[in-house]
Amino acid sequence: MSEVNFNEYKNIWVFAEQRDGKLMNVALELIGEGHNLSRDLGNDAKVAALIIGAKEDVEGLEKECFEYGADMVYFVEHPLLKHFTTDAYCKVITQAIQTYKPEIILYGATHIGRDLAPRVAGRANVGLTADCTHLDVKVANYIKFANENTTLNTATLNPDDPDTKLKMTRPAFGGNLMATIVSPTSRPQMATVRPGVMQKLEPKPGATGEVIRMEADLAEEDIRIKILDIVKSTKELVSLTDADIICSGGRGLGDPSGFELIKKFADKVGGVVGSSRACVDAGWISHDHQVGQTGTTVKPKIYFACGISGAIQHLAGMQNSGCIVAINKDPDAPIFEVADYGIVGDLYKVIPEIMEAWDKAEELAK
Repeated sequence: MSEVNFNEYKNIWVFAEQRDGKLMNVALELIGEGHNLSRDLGNDAKVAALIIGAKEDVEGLEKECFEYGADMVYFVEHPLLKHFTTDAYCKVITQAIQTYKPEIILYGATHIGRDLAPRVAGRANVGLTADCTHLDVKVANYIKFANENTTLNTATLNPDDPDTKLKMTRPAFGGNLMATIVSPTSRPQMATVRPGVMQKLEPKPGATGEVIRMEADLAEEDIRIKILDIVKSTKELVSLTDADIICSGGRGLGDPSGFELIKKFADKVGGVVGSSRACVDAGWISHDHQVGQTGTTVKPKIYFACGISGAIQHLAGMQNSGCIVAINKDPDAPIFEVADYGIVGDLYKVIPEIMEAWDKAEELAK
């Protein structure tokens, strides 16, 4: 492989995934993270959102990107990009990389991001770190993070080293180890990041930046898959990543019927239903509801953990919630170690009391 001139590569790109003309929430989270990383990188590094799609769908999306921290927006517009296909998106992103040479590219670890990112990495002949939970470019900050996560090895890191390679940290071995990966010999550096892990910046209404429109060299013969029809599921969709309140159930429910109570609880408090992996594996509820390392990473304002013991894989997916309320019969359950409020008791007695208290609070608020 030929030697890469790192000086040619600059700026941080975020794949600003959109669906039907609406930006995915993870795109705004990554723009915020990219903004922070660009300031740490120095050298006038900027964060840029890469928006791909048909013109009628993506026009105007730059305003939201600028408000949430983007310095630049790259548009790639073409009728053949109206619906996502791996071939088309991969080709135009590869073209954009060859033309503009970004130093870092971040993707959301969505269904599309997980399909697209490794294909682009293969075309660009670079590595990819998947499902990251922490990103850093400063060695000193990385060592601080490592010391807070005692399973990390910091022996080879020198806090005085000026190197600013992207440190991409992800859980490994079922969450029992945090692995940090760097790409020392190739550019751009690429990572997918789970939705709900990074923090959006406070929006600045009216913020503006530079807009660059790129011509897409794309033809129908470049796309091997033809979309004949799009059929949207009629089942209820679970939006765990956007929920302010999540009520999750675990094996402590005893049987699948316990989720009827969790559903009533969620409806009462204006939340959505979550679940531990054990319940999903047992067939009590669909995978759409699973919270955890192999499910969805969430960060609601309130997280109710009902009958969940607190396996490390589950904790990895919800421990950054604003307020965690745990209900469990076992006073030694690991979930209580991360909970802001812990209730030791039978959830079938505790939850109805919480719902009753919620009704009384609403009456007083009127």
